[in-house]
Amino acid sequence: MAPVISGFSKLSKEDKIKWLAEHHFNNDVTATDTLITYWNSDEQLQRLHDEFTENTISNYYLPFSVAPNFLINGERYTLPMTIEESSVVAAASKAAKFWQIRGGFSAQVISTTKVGQVHFSYMGSFEKLNQFFDTIKNTLITSVSHITKNMEKRGGGVREIELRSKTSEIDNYYQLHCTFETADAMGANFINSCLEQFAKTLISESQTYDGFTETERNIEIIMSILSNYVPECLVKASVSCAVNELPTKPELSSKQYATKFVRAVNIAEIEPYRAVTHNKGIMNGIDAVVLATGNDFRAIEAGAHAYASRNGKYSSLTHAEIKNDIFTFSIEIPLALGTVGGLTNLHPLVKLALQLLGKPNAKKLMEITAVAGLAQNFAAINSLITTGIQQGHMKMHLMNILNQFKATDSEKEQLIKYFKTNTVTHSDVVTQIEKLRQE
Repeated sequence: MAPVISGFSKLSKEDKIKWLAEHHFNNDVTATDTLITYWNSDEQLQRLHDEFTENTISNYYLPFSVAPNFLINGERYTLPMTIEESSVVAAASKAAKFWQIRGGFSAQVISTTKVGQVHFSYMGSFEKLNQFFDTIKNTLITSVSHITKNMEKRGGGVREIELRSKTSEIDNYYQLHCTFETADAMGANFINSCLEQFAKTLISESQTYDGFTETERNIEIIMSILSNYVPECLVKASVSCAVNELPTKPELSSKQYATKFVRAVNIAEIEPYRAVTHNKGIMNGIDAVVLATGNDFRAIEAGAHAYASRNGKYSSLTHAEIKNDIFTFSIEIPLALGTVGGLTNLHPLVKLALQLLGKPNAKKLMEITAVAGLAQNFAAINSLITTGIQQGHMKMHLMNILNQFKATDSEKEQLIKYFKTNTVTHSDVVTQIEKLRQE
């Protein structure tokens, strides 16, 4: 068991690694060498990465890939995707190629409103609290003018503040429910700064409000924080074509394919066990673009899954239908994204990713990202209702297994050829490697 250490964060990176090597890696030089191998040779760039977070000892690399041939609202895009899961980028690219000759993807931002809340306790009548809120509402907004000044120049700012009673769920619990526009910024720091100022103003104004008793003035702020649930920061994307333009298989006509596809989506709409995996596949595409563009994929994940549960039951984020012999496949999802601030101005690959996309504003990035999720889902369902998911996935996974066993170039060439006509399984790959090496 490693000893307790004080002042670890103040150690140099080298001394942090020495401590880890001594107490966690049994002074294994391989572990130390591995950490140092992933340092960037450019000292300035490495220092930049070191300062992104705390206690940095090395860099953790993920593939930075691209998926070409996306036609979105009549414009062509090559999407940056940062993800380690095999077959995701290939699947997105395949879906993009399929739909580019069928009119491409349509996408539209419905709204961009974001939410933050001041949570507080109050002992007294709601009627008095409501009268107090009406009196100070304009003061609350004015109190953040020094914070909102630059944001307002870009079309953003505070949109509304509501007083909400939650006493039916927790005694004496109330909140200021606040909505914001943050233009091209994701806006987390902006929103949280406003909320904390609202909380201070709420307290200071309560101390001099004549309508309160001494007890009622004792408002207690619990916390002030933005919400990653943004059901009003919404984007829709879709594809459609005549049913007879859909794929045909030896065992499926295009009409049968369309019917089976819609049925597969319907199952995800009513069956939570399927819906979770269905939506996870959507997020494969979305997270890859979100991460590549320096946005917060954890916030996007949380908001998307909350939205999938908004009607009281977890359900699919995509929908499909056949109407008048036209097949339509669509997604509706909340995406609070930014193209300025945060890593967008710091991380060299994030800058490159945004340049690759033509330096989009936040709304355009929302559209592009929603399309990535829709494309990923289309490719996954296409596989599921035809060949099955494992055929394509395991062939992409083959290279990972070969690398795990340090296969030579010659072994890789022979085994890739072998598995073109044989099912890829981990055990069979091991068997074939051993057979080659025995020969």
